[in-house]
Amino acid sequence: MSEDRLSRVFAALADPTRRDIVARLAVGDATVGQLAAPYDVSIQAVSKHLKVLEDAGLVSRSRDAQRRPRHLEAEVFDLMTAWIERYRRQAEERYRRLDAVLASMDDEASGTARATDARSAEKEPITNEGAAS
Repeated sequence: MSEDRLSRVFAALADPTRRDIVARLAVGDATVGQLAAPYDVSIQAVSKHLKVLEDAGLVSRSRDAQRRPRHLEAEVFDLMTAWIERYRRQAEERYRRLDAVLASMDDEASGTARATDARSAEKEPITNEGAAS
C-alpha cells in the first residue's frame, strides 16, 4: 500500500461519521438510504462520506438489481494493521531498551546504597543496649 493511499485511508477514518459508517458496514452491506437513516443529514451528505471512503479503498459499490449496496473492503484493514504493527514493534523494542537502562540504573543505585550502608555500619559503635546492668 503506498503512503499516499495509506494517508487517504487514515484521513477518511478521521471523521467520526465515516468511522460509524465503516462500523455499520462491518456488520453487513447496506444502501445509501439505509446508511443515512440514523443521521440527521441528507442522503447527499452520506453519499459524500461514502465517496471519500470509496476513494480510500475502504468501501466498494455493488449492484443488486435496483439496489446499489455498499460493501466494506476488509483487506484494507489488514494492510493498515501491518503498517501499524511495524511501528508498534519498534516502539516496544524502544521500551524494552529503556526498561533495561532503568533497571541497570536501579541496580547501580542499589549497589551504591548497599556499599554506603555497609561503610556506615562499620563506623557506628556497637552498644550493649539490651544487656542487663
